[in-house]
Amino acid sequence: MALRPKVLLTRRLPQPGIELLERHVDLFINPLDVSMSRQDMITGIKDKDGLICLLNDKVDAEVIDAAKHLKIIANYAVGYNNIDVQAATKRKIPITNTPGVLTETTADLTFALILSAARRIVEADRYLREGKFKGWAPMLMLGNDVYNRTLGIIGFGRIGRAVAQRAKGFHMKIIYYEPVKLSHDIEKKYSAEYRSIDDLLKESDFVTIHTLLVESTHHLISEKEFSLMKKTAYIINTARGPIVDEKALVRVLKERMIAGCALDVFENEPEVEKELIEMPNTVLVPHIGSASIETRTKMALMVAENVIAVLVQKGRAPNVVNPEIYEEWH
Repeated sequence: MALRPKVLLTRRLPQPGIELLERHVDLFINPLDVSMSRQDMITGIKDKDGLICLLNDKVDAEVIDAAKHLKIIANYAVGYNNIDVQAATKRKIPITNTPGVLTETTADLTFALILSAARRIVEADRYLREGKFKGWAPMLMLGNDVYNRTLGIIGFGRIGRAVAQRAKGFHMKIIYYEPVKLSHDIEKKYSAEYRSIDDLLKESDFVTIHTLLVESTHHLISEKEFSLMKKTAYIINTARGPIVDEKALVRVLKERMIAGCALDVFENEPEVEKELIEMPNTVLVPHIGSASIETRTKMALMVAENVIAVLVQKGRAPNVVNPEIYEEWH
């Protein structure tokens, strides 16, 4: 009887994904419901054929080199900036992700954050719970309208376009920034107009970020960019924390250079700038962009399918981010 492939999972996933994996591989799961320590990952991966990791697991060259039999790194996320792609590619190890599946769920959260920031939902909820509500008043918790305002979308891929679809229902003017202007057909479909990033920041009432974190987008929004925004504008980030200079954000909020922010991601997760937590004009949630039961389950199944395709079926994984490894395969 042939030995089954061994796979290390750094943290428990939704059960349907676990069950699918366990039908095909010997699965070794981190027994603690916390991020796996670096040393435990290095030790645990040594005799494994596959690694299933999370976006907060740093899988660098040292980790990859510790696994002499590694044949796949399956990331439970869309982004994969936590993995040393070059080191894996050098070893001909496919890296996979979970694209597409979390688009609508993340777009839902983005719009929830837009509404929460503009209408001071979190602040008002806290005000009521603390027993401060003494009755309706003309000036109580005045926020800003979302309907008929200008939404600036930085990164007009799947999630950015899904947010634009929702914004159309609020009769928002939609402007977007991408390094290269998109086709007229795409712009027409989403009623979106192209802007340079500077013009987008100047015109928008709400700026929402949906671009990948790469070297060129690290601190894409910092002091200069904040200075271009309206004092009544809000910034929303559900992409990756380091795209926004968090210390600069604290400064502009303190100086009331913008109206507020709503963040699902942070520059040094899980750490958050203390002053952001203390400010009333911030909405802060713990990286829950894809956190619906349906979406997280689909992600777990997608990860399992990627692993099974490589380790059991000896084929090509459906969602490879470094396809160049296949040039010398087979």
